Amino acid sequence: QVHMVESGGGLAQPGGSLRLSCVVSGVTFSSYSMIWARQTPGKGIEWVSGIASDGSGTAYADSVKGRFTISRDNAKNTLYLQMNNLKTEDTALYLCGKIRNLYWNQYDSSGDYDYGGQGTRVTVSS
Repeated sequence: QVHMVESGGGLAQPGGSLRLSCVVSGVTFSSYSMIWARQTPGKGIEWVSGIASDGSGTAYADSVKGRFTISRDNAKNTLYLQMNNLKTEDTALYLCGKIRNLYWNQYDSSGDYDYGGQGTRVTVSS
């Protein structure tokens, strides 16, 4: 059973930076494309960014493009999200997810993903 532990969230000022991490266990991490998503009370779960299983491809939501960078370290079973120039609208609970089917190397907003952690909360406020 997949287990994910997200960390790195906290309080940041507008224009500030945070780096999120997600450690994955219970599956062969390097075989799965991965994503970051965020959840807010009014919007539900929103796909933010995705990365191919070998890191060769990435994708971003328009709202974060140019500000966020997704990466992974398959040797450490860890997914990262570097968030720069944060905005108040980035405030949310951030979750990492894996593609549901091992054979789908998909990481965009249309995929089906499983979430296995509690998330890490990001609050952007002055």
